[in-house]
Amino acid sequence: MTGRLEICPTMAHLVQACSEKIIALLHEAIRQRGTASFVLSGGSTPRALYEWLGADDVRDEVEWAKVHLFWGDERCVAPTMPQSNFRMANEALISKINIPAANVHRIPAERPPQEAAQFYQAELKRVFSLREGQLPVFTVMLLGLGEEGHTASLFPNTAGLQEHARLVTEVYVESLQSSRVTMTLPVINAALDVIFLVAGKAKAGILREVLEGNVPRSPASLVNPSSGRLSWFVDRDAASQLHTQNTS
Repeated sequence: MTGRLEICPTMAHLVQACSEKIIALLHEAIRQRGTASFVLSGGSTPRALYEWLGADDVRDEVEWAKVHLFWGDERCVAPTMPQSNFRMANEALISKINIPAANVHRIPAERPPQEAAQFYQAELKRVFSLREGQLPVFTVMLLGLGEEGHTASLFPNTAGLQEHARLVTEVYVESLQSSRVTMTLPVINAALDVIFLVAGKAKAGILREVLEGNVPRSPASLVNPSSGRLSWFVDRDAASQLHTQNTS
């Protein structure tokens, strides 16, 4: 296994531990560089984390005016649709914090998939002032883990896994019969801190495969920061099939 593993006894402990880690990373980046970037993930477990970060007694611990928010992936729906990762994050966190609208960089997934991917790639290049061939270096990249091993919208046996030239790509997921837009593996692996947040017994088998398997078989297994740090925050149910059972 690569990366640091923290096993938490309950969902509440998991959300608190991961939130405190993210707050500390954002705070340190702001102290050192005057700004920070946070890439958000979709899903029910991240929603609980965003609600924690946006709570009355927590939200002021981060200077949100100095943080830029991005999304690792998005479903190709309008931002008002229930399936939208942006809508979920907006309801749970963004609407609760004092952050300039210019600091919220959503994927315009209501556009045709290829157009949305091109737009978001251009946005990353603009915000990070990238030259050709350069990668954005995010402060925190939050990721989830699907039951079949996908992360962001990098699904098994999809073309996005082989994309190394583009920062953002469109993907069609045959099993879901839907299109998505996602950051590519080189961008994910360039982040300073990559954090997986995983909960529930349904994730136990794939988590064991990713962390303890001898041969990388899933997209999540390919996440290995080039010079940054990798952390896994998981609850006891998700960790139930791991040989390593040290808890936080």
